[in-house]
Amino acid sequence: MPAHFDLQQFQAMTPLDGDNIWAYLLDHHAERITVKRRKPALENIEKIFRATFKLANEVGFRTMNLRDLCRETGLSMGGLYGYISSKDQLAEMIEDVVRHATHEVPRMFDDLSDPLERLEALVRASIFVSEILQPWFYFVFMDSRVLQTAQRATAKESELHVQSLFARIISELPNRPPGSPELLASHIMAMFQDWYVKRWKYRAADITPDQFADSAVRMMRGYLRG
Repeated sequence: MPAHFDLQQFQAMTPLDGDNIWAYLLDHHAERITVKRRKPALENIEKIFRATFKLANEVGFRTMNLRDLCRETGLSMGGLYGYISSKDQLAEMIEDVVRHATHEVPRMFDDLSDPLERLEALVRASIFVSEILQPWFYFVFMDSRVLQTAQRATAKESELHVQSLFARIISELPNRPPGSPELLASHIMAMFQDWYVKRWKYRAADITPDQFADSAVRMMRGYLRG
């Protein structure tokens, strides 16, 4: 697996994308979803989550309710209950997607033996997966405070999981600069979080995901090489 790749190459490398995430949700939460016809189920899951992100951005997830979701999707309350029974369940499923991505994607680069190469690959992959799933990452970052206590803890664990991967690799660098690997890892995390939280800023500057990833990697490599 190469350390240097662009967004298009990353999308070809991983099955994760903005479309098949609906299939992941349907399959992973099959015991909760009572609609068994796959095509309409996939279509309605997409409607429900796209509407959720829209409403969360417009009025806030705390303020929105299931009736708002019915109006936005065109589903009846009974139809909606075929997929979710509460806002808490909806938030849990969103958090589950982010957790799945942050745990599965790094495994793609386990075969890279050079620590700096592996770190570059993880930085690029983290930026690109947050680009593909931007509404999901943004929701967990901005609205995790409204999750139930157990869900909030799980959302934090997902972020700390990625940060710990960065820190572990940094600690393997033979000539790394002084300082805590955990603190250096948190700085790297802050860089790519800025990408998916403040998209408006980069969109206004006409910065592409590839340009942002290249810049983040140059900064990371420049500092860690000493």
